[in-house]
Parts: sequence; C-alpha cells; structure tokens
Amino acid sequence: MNELPWIEIISAVVVLAGGGGLAGVLVARRRRRTEDQGDASSTAGTTTAPSATAEPDTAEPATAEPATAEPAAPAAPVLERPAPTAGRLVRLRDRLARSGSPLGARLLSVLSRDSLTEDDWDEIEEELLLADVGAGPTTELLDALRTKVRVLGVREPAAVRDLLRAELVTLLQPELDRTLHTDPRTAEDGTHLPAVTLVVGVNGTGKTTTVGKLARVLVADGRSVVLGAADTFRAAAADQLTTWGNRVGVETVRSDREGADPASVAFEAVARGRDEKTDVVLVDTAGRLQNKAGLMDELGKIVRVSSKVAAPSEVLLVLDATTGQNGLSQARVFAEVAGVTGIVLTKLDGTAKGGIVVQVQRELGVPVKLIGLGEGPDDLAPFDVEEFVDGILG
Repeated sequence: MNELPWIEIISAVVVLAGGGGLAGVLVARRRRRTEDQGDASSTAGTTTAPSATAEPDTAEPATAEPATAEPAAPAAPVLERPAPTAGRLVRLRDRLARSGSPLGARLLSVLSRDSLTEDDWDEIEEELLLADVGAGPTTELLDALRTKVRVLGVREPAAVRDLLRAELVTLLQPELDRTLHTDPRTAEDGTHLPAVTLVVGVNGTGKTTTVGKLARVLVADGRSVVLGAADTFRAAAADQLTTWGNRVGVETVRSDREGADPASVAFEAVARGRDEKTDVVLVDTAGRLQNKAGLMDELGKIVRVSSKVAAPSEVLLVLDATTGQNGLSQARVFAEVAGVTGIVLTKLDGTAKGGIVVQVQRELGVPVKLIGLGEGPDDLAPFDVEEFVDGILG
C-alpha cells in the first residue's frame, strides 16, 4: 500500500484538530488532487508557455447569471417557382383525355358506326346538350355533321375524328382575341401606369383562388404583380389572397378591418402598383349577388375610383363550369354591370360540361381566356381552342 504524502497527512491532522472529522479529511484530499491535476494540465505540451506575471484569480462568483444568446434572425421564406405557362394546356390535356366517359369518345363511337339512324343522331344531340353546348350550337353542329357524313361518306375512325374536330373548333370561335392584356403603359406626363385586372364573379365559383393562381401565371411569365383584396365582406378572402401572394413573393394590399370600402382598397392597390412601377395589379372584388342594384353600385364604384389612377385593362368573369344555366344567368348580370372582357372557367376537370365554353361565348360575346382544370396551384392555363378540342377527343 502506498503511503500518504506527508503534506496530506499534515492537512488531515489540521482538519481533524479543527473538528472537520473524516469527511473533512476526504474533502481536503480531493481538493488537493484536483489542484495537482490542474497544475499538470497547465504545463503540458510544447506550444503553451506559462505566463511570467500571473494575475490573481478574478473569476466571477458562481451565482453570476449566464450570458443569454442573441435570438436567431428569422429565416427568409422560401418562394415557390410557378410552372411555366408554355405547355400547361398540353399537360392538362392528358387529364381531359383520361377523365371518365369523355364527350369526344362517345361522339366518335356513334359517328363511326356503319350506318347512322335517326336514333344515332338523337343520341349525339343528347350528348351535346348534356355537355351544356346549348340548343343553338348543338343544332349547328348536327346539321354540319349530317351534311358532311352523308356527302363524304366517312366511316373510318381517323376520318371521323378529323371531321368532328374541325366542326368543334369552328364552334368554339377560334377567331376571338384571347390575349390577356397585362402590359403596363405610360401616361402622357411619363407616369408609369400598371395594367389593372378586375376579377369578378359570384362567391363559391373559385374567384379568390383564381386570382391567386393568375398571380402565379403572371409571375411565371416574368411579370411583377400587386394583389388587391377588395372582397372585404368575406373575412377569409383577404387572408386567403395574402397566402397565395406570399408563396410567390407578391405583395397584397388589404384593409385592416372587415367590411371596409372595397373601392378604397382597389384604389390603394392600383396606386401602390403605380408607385412601385409594377406590371400588373390584380383586384379581387366582392361576389355578392343579393340584388342587382347593389352589385352594380359596388362594381361601378370600384371601376370609377381605381380609374382615377389607371383604368382597368381587363375585367375577368370567373364562372364555375359545373353550374350550367345558373352560371349563364350570373354571367349575364356581371357582363351588364362590369363590362366583362374575358371569361375564366373553373372546375373544368372533366369533359362532362365542356360545352359550357361554347354557350358562354355565344351568350356574352366575349372569349374564354383562361380555364382551370384541377385543384393544383398551377392548374390554370391560357385557353387554346385546338388543344382543348384535342383534349376532349382524346
């Protein structure tokens, strides 16, 4: 057994004599060993030399409060990159072709029969009417098909498809201007004026969602955008629109209280677009239809007030493609009071109601410019007649 060093023995005697007891001896011994280890550590190695003028111990007492770390700066939000608009309808056309029981497939199956009876033509008529093509356009299409099938005697599937495709394209009026006017302009005094687009429609048609998706379309095309949340009568509308804008780095102008004057919000949004030299200002308007007079006053005021900065270059009416005749009734009211320049058809994710495109253009005399073919954020596409028909025919 190793003998205790003399210094430890002497320390133990002192502790015992002072009444510290065995516990005090052990504590003193442990403290001595700790000091020895600390001395050994401080002299180890060849790169660290002891200081010639050691300062006295000035450490803070154990009761000092620990330093608090600075709060980390919040991370910048990660912005989404919307899918480019080029080729969107081609991609979405596949969804049309895969939808259950497509209109085009049913028409082609009838027209390809060896001989067409009156019952066959009645079946074709029924399919077109169920697809919301409308009575007038259906009659025109049937007359053209009857004549060409009889004169040309076509029965081969490929020839029948080409014939039906040509007639559907004609019915959809490809000559209409479907350009979305989003180019800013310059006033006579050199002031930058943004392109202003008012989006109107009944609540429930997907109006606010469409504004958010349209902002993504414009951002994907390299446009700068400001959103105006002028649907101030629906509590969730401004929050919803702000969320859409934040995802792609687009500012939303909104009121700080529910029920504020929609026209003042629209004015502020357009003024912000002018001052910040933004390309496009999208204004989401209220969609109440309790009475026609109230709607006319409200939309009229928005147009008048915002025009003090820049007049609207587009008034887009959002329609739910599944509402059929009800949608057309709504469209007539809005077209009368708001000067609609284009239609956005939402919820056209199947071909069962695809004929509404034909009917709404005939009724309002304005083109369908955008269509929504799904629930995804980038499922809004510029409308192209030929690609749409190809999607219907599969």
